[in-house]
Amino acid sequence: MAGQAELLERVLADAGNEGRAALVGYLPAGFPTVDGGIAACTTLLKSGCDIVEVGLPHSDPVMDGPVIQTADDIALRGGVRIADVMRTVREAHAATGAPVLCMTYWNPVDRYGPERFAAELAEAGGAGCILPDLPVEESEAWRKAAEQHGLATVFVVAPSSRDERLAKITAAGSGFVYAASLMGVTGTRESMGQEAEELVGRVRATTDLPVCVGIGVSNADHAAKVASFADGVIVGSAFVKRLLEHTDDPAAGLAAIGELAGELAEGVRRGNR
Repeated sequence: MAGQAELLERVLADAGNEGRAALVGYLPAGFPTVDGGIAACTTLLKSGCDIVEVGLPHSDPVMDGPVIQTADDIALRGGVRIADVMRTVREAHAATGAPVLCMTYWNPVDRYGPERFAAELAEAGGAGCILPDLPVEESEAWRKAAEQHGLATVFVVAPSSRDERLAKITAAGSGFVYAASLMGVTGTRESMGQEAEELVGRVRATTDLPVCVGIGVSNADHAAKVASFADGVIVGSAFVKRLLEHTDDPAAGLAAIGELAGELAEGVRRGNR
């Protein structure tokens, strides 16, 4: 696969060659402002994250818990647009050279036009798109556009997915597989259960793609545990929560997420496989 998807694959492979999981951060575009979101994504990449997912804020984020819903609401009330999402991807990638993906629900892409969205994301230097609510059976138009523009298509799987369903999803995806660690919405958790490890094993039986685990990881101990069995550790709500705690002091917010990224980066190395 041409384009920035190759960069994504290389970064994940390099982490594996180092005997560790990759650290993947998530933040919504436009939060707390467009410029502030760009600074935050860049901070994550300069403080320990290998990859960043830029969220496209949505009015009905069914997969997300209250923390990310709050951030999405702030971004939407601030007037964030798809052009701002593309700008966030472009500037975060340009500042760091790291893989930057877009995470979005399908409806905005469908309304915008899959070909147009894929072309603009690729032009911005994006490595791919994570589409948590796009059924694989309805994904052909998007996957064709993504492949044409050198973008990875990352699908989300859950513990409830049957083995035959996992095989169908992983056969259609590229870049990596996003494994939701548990049933439910995004958010920090007090502990990480066994469901995630079992799911990773089941996914690996169907594909050679890296498997990255998200939902619930909030500290270095969580990261170390997940890193012991997954190829990547995805963290979103914990970063957003730190920014929400410092809405009156953006510089302190950036310092807080930079500190957390460093702690999590240490965690994924401590949990090396």
